[in-house]
Amino acid sequence: MRRTRPVPPSPVLLTVLAVTTAGSLLLTPHSATADRRPVTREGVEGAGTEAEAARSADGPRAARTPAGAAVRALTAPVTDLSDRGRGYPREQTLSPDPENPADRSIKLGLTPYHAIAPKLNALQKLGDRVSVEVAGRSAGGHRLYLVTVTAPESAAQTRAQEDMRELIENAPSAAARSQAVKRSYKAPVFVNNNIHGNEWEGTDASLKLVERLATATDAGTRDLLAHSRLYFNITANPDGRIAGTRANANGFDLNRDFVTSSQPEGRAMRQIEIDKQPTVMLDLHGYVNGTLIEPTTPPHGENYEYDLFLKNTYANALGMEAAVNGLGYTPAKDGVEPAQIPFRDQEEGWDDWPPIFTPQYAAFHGTVAAHTVEIPMTVNNRAYDTLPVEELRRRSAINVAVAGAAITATLDYVREHRTSLVADQIEVFRRGASGAAQVPVSAATVPGVPGIGPEDVYTTAFPRAYVIPAGATAQRSGPAAARLVDHLLANDVRVTRASHAFRLGGRTYAKGSYVVDMRQPKRGLANVLLADGRDISDKVSVMYDISGWSLGRLWGATVQPVDGVSLSGVPLRAVTAAARVGYVAPQGRLRLRLDDPRAIAALNSLLRDGVSVQRAADGSAIVPASARGRAVALARRYDVAFDATKATGTAALRRTRVAAAVTPGELFALREMDFEVTPVSTAVLNAGFDWSAVDVLFVSQGVAYEGLNPAARTALDAFLGSRGLVGRGADGAALNSAAGLLAVRPVEGNGDANGVVRVVNSGRSPVTGGAPDHGFVYAPVWFTDLGPGVRVDQSYAAGNPLVAGHWRPLADGSGGPAAAAGQASVVSGPHAVLFGTEPLFRDHPKGEFAQVARALLSVPTAPTGTTSKESR
Repeated sequence: MRRTRPVPPSPVLLTVLAVTTAGSLLLTPHSATADRRPVTREGVEGAGTEAEAARSADGPRAARTPAGAAVRALTAPVTDLSDRGRGYPREQTLSPDPENPADRSIKLGLTPYHAIAPKLNALQKLGDRVSVEVAGRSAGGHRLYLVTVTAPESAAQTRAQEDMRELIENAPSAAARSQAVKRSYKAPVFVNNNIHGNEWEGTDASLKLVERLATATDAGTRDLLAHSRLYFNITANPDGRIAGTRANANGFDLNRDFVTSSQPEGRAMRQIEIDKQPTVMLDLHGYVNGTLIEPTTPPHGENYEYDLFLKNTYANALGMEAAVNGLGYTPAKDGVEPAQIPFRDQEEGWDDWPPIFTPQYAAFHGTVAAHTVEIPMTVNNRAYDTLPVEELRRRSAINVAVAGAAITATLDYVREHRTSLVADQIEVFRRGASGAAQVPVSAATVPGVPGIGPEDVYTTAFPRAYVIPAGATAQRSGPAAARLVDHLLANDVRVTRASHAFRLGGRTYAKGSYVVDMRQPKRGLANVLLADGRDISDKVSVMYDISGWSLGRLWGATVQPVDGVSLSGVPLRAVTAAARVGYVAPQGRLRLRLDDPRAIAALNSLLRDGVSVQRAADGSAIVPASARGRAVALARRYDVAFDATKATGTAALRRTRVAAAVTPGELFALREMDFEVTPVSTAVLNAGFDWSAVDVLFVSQGVAYEGLNPAARTALDAFLGSRGLVGRGADGAALNSAAGLLAVRPVEGNGDANGVVRVVNSGRSPVTGGAPDHGFVYAPVWFTDLGPGVRVDQSYAAGNPLVAGHWRPLADGSGGPAAAAGQASVVSGPHAVLFGTEPLFRDHPKGEFAQVARALLSVPTAPTGTTSKESR
């Protein structure tokens, strides 16, 4: 085996070490922080980890982010950052932000957000190398600053650079032969800072470096800037920087959002990747001691051109390691351990499998050296609150120096290897465009990287194409298909649409069907988004975060892979946007299918306006003809179809106001569906909550029945007896049991398990009838010992329900997928629906959202039964 260091201590041991050493100014550093550990849960405000939550009196707290942040995230435009027609520098005077003495950076002696704009104004005045653009705004409304440092360019020179950039992506074989590209293309480099708001120091290191580069006259700097463009995202998460939180104003960990792109900060970073096309990128984080520098442990993302990625990422990591260690910090003198490279030094637990992390996502846009760099000295979470200011500032100064050394070493690598970096980026795109096979890593294919073994070999077989069908056979996935196509296009994946019906792979597809030709430069990204994924449970014992994420299975649209065919003769035209599917029948009653979040949002708008809407027997909504004008506006707004129907409703649908004790992703998804949501928690209920203002309670975390005072319990029991509960996961099931609603026994599976699973839906269920046959789990739950009146709405499929992800049994053999197979995953009865799956996880599985919406809409209207605690 190649590894020379043991796997880092377990998170429990790390927590103990942190507590036992907290009294010393020169602490024995944590060998890692709990932030960077397997399968971290979202949803803990003000703390980056489950370990931090466990130390809080209430445990994980329910999300309470303001509705305005969700509105900004859902509506914020994406800024065009393309270069055509504009030279460098691009100077502008930034208006100042109000001074904020509560900015959490100040205590650490770092740059508060309100000081960044004046600093950037000053840097632009130092010469002609520094440009500043506003790349967008955060969920909290703060500007996102992209700084470019390069030698001056005329508009014509910039156009020439853009022409070469486009040639590299769109005609890579020609680019490989181009002498102009070899001679004069400026290698783009991207430094991303502060994506986790309470990991601050990358911002300050970048500001210091930009200041030096702005005026340096040495030959190395002149050569670097003549042959490179350096892009600095000064703070990717200003909301978190100000508040001292890992997450943004919506409670989202932005380094988990790159597949979904729900947040404006992530969309801005995505656009930087697309428009600037970096060959190399750094994502500066904290805190792991010694400094952790990727490449990673297995499993490696199977859709990369991993031979090219590993070659450059490992070589650059060695340079960063030497630079960081060369600063002279020692464990005895400073509490700083030597740097570590997981690929070389660890067995597992720090993988690059999911594309949700910045460097892993960047690889699909042609970045051939991409790193998470975890700087060493902990200053966030408990350390921030307990250590003296002097010690915090000592640590932050070390972190700034370490981050600066990592960036500087990377720039040295770029200057020395510009030609080969650009050539390798071209080769990534050439393989994709030509359909060339991936090259498995080995000592022969990646010389200079020691210790490559079979545990590092991950490749995939790309289909010839994916088809997203249209027409009658795909009628129900119209909005979902449009959303999926637009999302692919936003990620720079090429999509075509058929102008006539066609036959492919033994099937006939209707006119208007979409085809994703997998012979395209970014085929890896297309595949990572659309493929089912892979069950990797037998590959490693533990994963860092999620292991399955398929848009094809989880977003509600039909996605069909096609192999062994030619696309020649198929009548395809490239599209720049999905065709609109919004429609309103010209006469009679209208039917709105409630199987998509956009349709739920349209329904909630109708109900809030007082429109009389009925539920049909098939679970759809019947809208009166008198509301046709309102339906036209909503069809235009949400791109949903109101079909003609002669059906009559079976029950009235009413405006549903939700009290929610949930994760940030769930809260955001509820608002995306336009529910009126009031965040609650144990503390809110204990303070005296007005239950008359809501119609249903949704709980997944943050409300513990045993933590309620007598008055709060009485009020909650009364509400649940007459209205109802939607619960998700172990916490939702625990509240159900304590309140005496559904008679079920919840069983918790392996808490580290996550992925895409096969499910079987009850066709007659008002909650899951017609739902997709796949779902998502994270710490899965199932229900046994069902009492009278409990309905099984959905079950885990027989056999092994896991399609893609990582789900192992526990040490005693329990908690695995075999134990869950055939068991109930969603159950319901009077006044309660319980989910053992994660249908709103991180705002991602769009095709599952409607299950929760239909549960919320149906619970308050359920007939009063005899299962409330007071009547048993």
